Amino acid sequence: MAIQLKFRGNRCFKIVQFTDIHWHNGEPEDIKSRELMQMVVEKEHPDLVVLTGDILSGGGCKHPRESLRQAVRIFEERQVPWAAVFGNHDDEGDVSRSGLMEVQTASLMSLSQPGPKDISGIGNYVLQVHGATEDKIAAALYFIDSGSYSQTNIGGYDWIRRDQVEWYISESSALTAEVGQPLPALAFFHIPIPEYDEVWDFHTCYGVKYENVCCPRINTGFFAAMHEMGDVMGTFVGHDHVNDFWGELHGIRLCYGRGTGYNTYGRDGFLRGARVIQLNEGERGFETWLCLADGSIIMNQPAHAPISRVFTKD
Repeated sequence: MAIQLKFRGNRCFKIVQFTDIHWHNGEPEDIKSRELMQMVVEKEHPDLVVLTGDILSGGGCKHPRESLRQAVRIFEERQVPWAAVFGNHDDEGDVSRSGLMEVQTASLMSLSQPGPKDISGIGNYVLQVHGATEDKIAAALYFIDSGSYSQTNIGGYDWIRRDQVEWYISESSALTAEVGQPLPALAFFHIPIPEYDEVWDFHTCYGVKYENVCCPRINTGFFAAMHEMGDVMGTFVGHDHVNDFWGELHGIRLCYGRGTGYNTYGRDGFLRGARVIQLNEGERGFETWLCLADGSIIMNQPAHAPISRVFTKD
């Protein structure tokens, strides 16, 4: 079935971001995760669901392919288009990223793509959102494989590689040339980039940070590329289950999702949920809010003032 993403007649396009589901094998905690996702989908009626990594707890899955099918069944049954990026845990079982991508691309409602074979990662791709009344590209959604763990001796988590940054620049340039100006765009990946630490420390943010930003220990310039290209308005990650803040840095809003899965760590009093993102056709900007497990909607998250630092000259 060919699926074309389009703005609605009211010129809105709604995305629900689920992150860190950590599905195992259909245990009771997994069923709670499914019930949460079902509630959010029925409440928000998204045009697209995005899964920002760690869909699976790969090492805890007896049959990872079947676990992945179970995790996305709610979207398949309700015929909701969905797309995903991988996290650091998805392929820790006995099925590779390529094998898991085959499951995704075989699913009727999936828009995931393996992406170019000649660059790092599995699942670097762009989805186009067309206008409500005209068959023209009105927005772009970038999906990036942020890897798993450092491949060098510095340790920590992986990073978006330089060839992926160049791929993004090429794709963005081509879309800008086709449309005549930078498209309103969003980017989705799993592991936060180092600028998430910067925005929390030096700019007013909205939401909470209950754990460290677990970003790579080096910076490969993906944020700089987005800033220079002028299309990406916001980025959306997961990885850190009990962070849900967002803040704006140099014109780009850096956003966490809300941890979704019950078969993994959380925090007492910190409800599982999802982030909702709404684009408005023809506008450079977006609205975002949280939909929580108890059915509540959080439109305005608490403000966090930046660290106050005083610099003196000798």
